[in-house]
Amino acid sequence: MEKANGKAKNVRIAYIGGGSRGWARYLMSDLFLDDRMSGTVALYDIDFEAARDNAVIGNKMNELPDKKSDWKFVMTESLQEALTGADFVVISILPATFDEMEVDVHWPEKYGMYQSVGDTVGPGGVIRALRTIPMFKVIAEAIKEYSPNAWVINYTNPMTVCTRTLFAVFPEIKAFGCCHEVFGTQELIANVYNTKTGGHATRREIDINLFGVNHFTWVNEARYKGEDLMPMMWQYAMENPEGDSFKTLNWMNKMFQSNSAIKLDLFKRYGVLAAAGDRHLCEFVPADWYMKDHETAAKWKYALTSVAWRKQDKADRVKETKELVAGTKPVALKASGEEGVNQMAALAGLGSYVTNVNIPNCGQIPNLPLGAVVETNAYFSGDCVRPLYAGAIPDAVNHLVIRHSYNQEEIVKCTLAGDYEGAFKVFINDPQMRLPLDQARKMYDEMLYETRAYLPDYEKYVKSRNK
Repeated sequence: MEKANGKAKNVRIAYIGGGSRGWARYLMSDLFLDDRMSGTVALYDIDFEAARDNAVIGNKMNELPDKKSDWKFVMTESLQEALTGADFVVISILPATFDEMEVDVHWPEKYGMYQSVGDTVGPGGVIRALRTIPMFKVIAEAIKEYSPNAWVINYTNPMTVCTRTLFAVFPEIKAFGCCHEVFGTQELIANVYNTKTGGHATRREIDINLFGVNHFTWVNEARYKGEDLMPMMWQYAMENPEGDSFKTLNWMNKMFQSNSAIKLDLFKRYGVLAAAGDRHLCEFVPADWYMKDHETAAKWKYALTSVAWRKQDKADRVKETKELVAGTKPVALKASGEEGVNQMAALAGLGSYVTNVNIPNCGQIPNLPLGAVVETNAYFSGDCVRPLYAGAIPDAVNHLVIRHSYNQEEIVKCTLAGDYEGAFKVFINDPQMRLPLDQARKMYDEMLYETRAYLPDYEKYVKSRNK
């Protein structure tokens, strides 16, 4: 990377999961819509054809008249080739296939347990973690060998345990995890302010103090140009028992719509505003609160996203990919709303930036375990990410949060050690788990069997169980 006249040239980005039909395209657009950096993106994916298609699409974007920078996209056939010389590494992978995700999400339904997402906590989150952590171990080892000084941005879920694995395997790694869930809460706060005052605040102008773990974050301060907005948000919550009157949507997909009814209900319970989307929040608390069954989900106005829908969405995206590659559908640039490019620019020494990230706790949240990955705001500047002190989580809320933090620490430790018996203890310690122990064990073993192709120590576990 070279810097001159306030710009960075010859930047090299390694994209692991570069065949993505979603996140990769978002990054491509965001890079071309920013004029501060230019360079090469090396796309690596176990699906070589998908990565090759994205290289074609990215290079077509480089020909668009409305681009603001120049980027070359290349498909690589190995981690070594992608990582060597990288200034930044982006990780956005699907751990296994949607068939395994179907087990994560829908297998527990046989036991009367429902999940809205199933990728972070609950039975689905644990099983997904067991097969994702070994993949991240390989990635971390490759980064250590081929690009130890690169900044690593993780978008893969389960966010906390993926990011924690990177540090567990390569403690000196320069890595952080990014999630856009908090953006929806900032959008809601801006909407409330604008409606009540006639103002024109944007999401990025809403300053918040944030703490928690990914997908279970909380806001205890919100300001616009110095004005305290928490009293206004409290009044809004009291006036809207059915949830968000703006019906704010996740910009990526209407299937992910919720009404923020859970967010506002938790606010009224605890006096602190929950900051993730309802589909994630409901999975971190006892299932009977918000996610007992489909009828309960409908009452709280959110969707239990089916994997069948995800499979159809993938088929649609593959079809679109072929059209973009063939030229029967024109490529176009569209800002994603993500903040990865702003973060990279700040790390490249092109200014500073503050946003929420997932990094190990070094005291920014004093009442969560040190070293555990937590989510707070952080200050980005030249080759530095500095977490901002968020303060202690209120005790009543932290009783909920800290349980997950310890579970996440334990699942990383157990998976790296091949200890699936230890992982079972995490499985039954999740607040969603309400089955008798024998039924929980049966479900756990069935789910392990269905995803065994991605579990390096599965046979060892089976032998130990059969003794």
